[in-house]
Amino acid sequence: MKGKLAFVVGTGVGYLLGTRAGRQQFEKIKTWASDTWQDPRLQGYVHNAEQAATEFAKTQGGALKEKAVSTAKSKFGSSGSSDDDASSETSTWEPADGPLVDADDANPDAPRV
Repeated sequence: MKGKLAFVVGTGVGYLLGTRAGRQQFEKIKTWASDTWQDPRLQGYVHNAEQAATEFAKTQGGALKEKAVSTAKSKFGSSGSSDDDASSETSTWEPADGPLVDADDANPDAPRV
């Protein structure tokens, strides 16, 4: 099934990019997509979704952090200290070679592929 779907998608993309009629259709689709994205009604939905995600992150961030810390402690063990000592400490862990950086963060001006 995946092979058939990939073939159909590949054929469609080849038509859109390989023929004059396909390129014209591609330009129509691109214009429609751009107009749709710029529609104020859609942007309102996007804004609402961003606010909901932000609120969720604010309310659940602490709980997620605590769960991650407790899971890490149970999996890797605490470094010889008791749970009371470990809970009162606030430390941040970073890899030995520095903080992790996403490829997009490292080169923000690079073209997206």
